[in-house]
Amino acid sequence: MSFLTVHNVVIRGIAACVPSTVEENLTFPLFEEGEAERVIKSTGIHRKHVVSAGTTTSDLCVPAVNRLLQELGWSTESVDVLIFASSSRDYITPSTSCILQDRLHLSEHVFTMDIPFGCTGWVHGMSVLSSLLSSGEMKRGLLLAGDTSTTMTYPGDKEARPLFGDAGTVTALEYSSEAETPVFFTFGTEGKNYEAIIVRDGGSRHPVTEESLKPIEYRKNIVRRNIDCVMEGVDVFVFSGIRGTQCVNDLCEHFHIDESEIDYFLFHQANRYMTERIRKKLKIDPAKVPYSLQDYGNTSCASIPLTVVTQCAEEYRKRKINSVACAFGVGLCWGGICFTTDKIICPDLVEF
Repeated sequence: MSFLTVHNVVIRGIAACVPSTVEENLTFPLFEEGEAERVIKSTGIHRKHVVSAGTTTSDLCVPAVNRLLQELGWSTESVDVLIFASSSRDYITPSTSCILQDRLHLSEHVFTMDIPFGCTGWVHGMSVLSSLLSSGEMKRGLLLAGDTSTTMTYPGDKEARPLFGDAGTVTALEYSSEAETPVFFTFGTEGKNYEAIIVRDGGSRHPVTEESLKPIEYRKNIVRRNIDCVMEGVDVFVFSGIRGTQCVNDLCEHFHIDESEIDYFLFHQANRYMTERIRKKLKIDPAKVPYSLQDYGNTSCASIPLTVVTQCAEEYRKRKINSVACAFGVGLCWGGICFTTDKIICPDLVEF
């Protein structure tokens, strides 16, 4: 099993941005009578924020970064590392993090990296960024995590379109030799089932052709192109239930974490019914498991920091918080992190 301990790093702030346009599942035009209510009840998703044509994930991250840097009092020149975690980058090449160096007016000596992960992108990004800072040679870093998943779902797909929303987030980390507690991680990968969540065309294996752009009706009101995301719902549901539970158990057992001392368990916001099954298996108090999916849907790797900003910001601002976060999904892979924050900067949600 894969575990990691990182010392000498503290989280200084978290910010998030969503597009201003909202789609309500209750009025989704492809649902037949009573169908919207059933989908909302089973997923917990009432609405989500969606980007307009031409808006990218990096466009959502930039306002969040600007707001957070302002409230932290950090100059752009003081940032040593910029990591961009997303499965919806601006271009196949160059890396979006390189473009963001210029857009954010960071130093030309900044370390930049793209991490093309979806659901677990924030956890994987936190492990990379915290590891880079832990020696103290680089002092400050930003993890930008988000996705514009609605650009990879066809409007005529009543299975996928109601589930996904768009968001961009930023988490600010800083080297500190006085950090009281390490950051703990665990990871896992089940690559044999990679086709459970996939966009088939657009990469080197299957480049885009004219056929890739043609909508195909699989069933009534389920229309997709080969450049859209396809998800095998049952397979993903089973995987998430097993691996999500295992992830938290492995993290707590390996690092001897007392679950009674954890203030919040932050789960990837994919499906409320599924997450409630995980919570009940782990016997976690419902008050410790916040949800943001009811208003934002599944925002991929933005979902954990977005949940902090929209559901728990006041608590994170005013006191020390012990958190365990767990993400699982596309890959298929999973990742867990245990971290402590103390009165961090957590601005109100920004709308783009």
